[in-house]
Amino acid sequence: MNRPSLRLRLAARGFDATTLLVLPGLAVMLALFVYPFVYGIVDSLMPREGVWYANYIRFFTDRFQFATIGATLWLALPVTIVNMALALPIAFRVRLMSRQRLLTTILVLPITLGTVFVADGLLTFLGPQGWFNRTLILVGLLDAPVKLTNNYWGVFASLLITGFPFAFLLTLSYVTGIDPAIEQAAATLGAGPRQRFFRVFLPLLVPGLAVTFCLAFVQAFAVFPSAVLLGAPAGPTRVISIAAYQAAFEQYDHSMGSAIAIIMGLVELVVVVAVLGLRTLFYRGPAGGTKG
Repeated sequence: MNRPSLRLRLAARGFDATTLLVLPGLAVMLALFVYPFVYGIVDSLMPREGVWYANYIRFFTDRFQFATIGATLWLALPVTIVNMALALPIAFRVRLMSRQRLLTTILVLPITLGTVFVADGLLTFLGPQGWFNRTLILVGLLDAPVKLTNNYWGVFASLLITGFPFAFLLTLSYVTGIDPAIEQAAATLGAGPRQRFFRVFLPLLVPGLAVTFCLAFVQAFAVFPSAVLLGAPAGPTRVISIAAYQAAFEQYDHSMGSAIAIIMGLVELVVVVAVLGLRTLFYRGPAGGTKG
C-alpha cells in the first residue's frame, strides 16, 4: 500500500495550504537573515580578550574608529536628501510624459552598471587628466585641474549617480499611484498648483517618501567601493564599512569586525526609526488616494 504524500500527512495534522506556502518562506528568512544576524551578535560578544562587551568599548573609546560614524552620516544623509529633492519634482514631471517607460529604463542604467563600474568611470571622467578637467582647461575656464577625486566630493558624486535611480523609481511609483481624480477635484475647487502639491499630494506621499528615504539612506550608508576608489580611506571618507573591513580582514579580528557591523546597523536603525516617527506629523488617514 502506498504511503500518503508529505503534503497529505501535514494536512492531516492541521496544516492548511496557506501554511504550506508560508513555511518555505520562513525557512529562507531564517537561513538568510535571522541566522546571520544572530551569529553576528554572538560573534561580536566574543572578543579576543576582555569582557564580553570589550569590542564595543574599544570602538567608542577609540576616536579614530568612532569618527567613522560621523563621516558616514556626513556622506549618507546629504546624498539621500539631494536624491529625494531631485527625484520628487522629476517624478511629477515624468508622470505626465507619454514615453515614461523609455525614460525610466535610461535612468535605471546606473543601477545595472554597479557601484564599482561607476566609480571607475568617474575616476576617468573627473580625475586630474579626465575629460572634465581637460575640457575646462581647453576652453579657458581653468588653469590647472581641480581635484574632484580622492576626496569627499568624488564619493558624493558616485553615491548620487548610483542612488538617484533607486530613489526616483520608488518616488515615481508613489506619485503615479495617486488617483488623478483627487487633483482634478482640488483644481475644480480653486486650488492652484502650489496648493494642490502641499495640501493634496504631499500628505498622501509622505508615508511613501519616508520609506523611500529610509531605503535610500541605508543604501548610501553602506558605501564601501566608492569610498575606497574615489575617496580618502585614511581621511575624511573613512566610513564605518571600511573600519569593519579592516578589523575583519586586515587585523584578522572577525569579532571586532562583527561588532562594528552591529554598530553600523544600530546607527541605521536610529535614523530609520526617527524618519518613520516624523512621518506621523503629516497625514494619518487611510491610504485611499491610490489608484485601483
